[in-house]
Amino acid sequence: MLTNTNKLKLTAKDILEKEFKSSMRGYKQEEVDQFLDTIIKDYETFAKVIEELQTENLRLKKQLDEVRTRPAQPTATNFDILKRLSNLEKHVFGNKLYD
Repeated sequence: MLTNTNKLKLTAKDILEKEFKSSMRGYKQEEVDQFLDTIIKDYETFAKVIEELQTENLRLKKQLDEVRTRPAQPTATNFDILKRLSNLEKHVFGNKLYD
């Protein structure tokens, strides 16, 4: 699901298969291999995290679209609530409340 893979210059496979020329005073091959193994693991982790985030992003966008297209629910104002409460009090307590 990586949509920007064309911007990446290396893949985990590219790193794994990279061959270096050896020279007289070169680096220790074992150290280079260990370091490249660490980089490969990071690349794989980054790719997995990016894919998970892109999936979540799509899910959230769909959820937002659903909320936006849902018809607006009428909301009660404070006045409406107080009016209903007053009517309920009159019904329950009758005229005793106002005597």
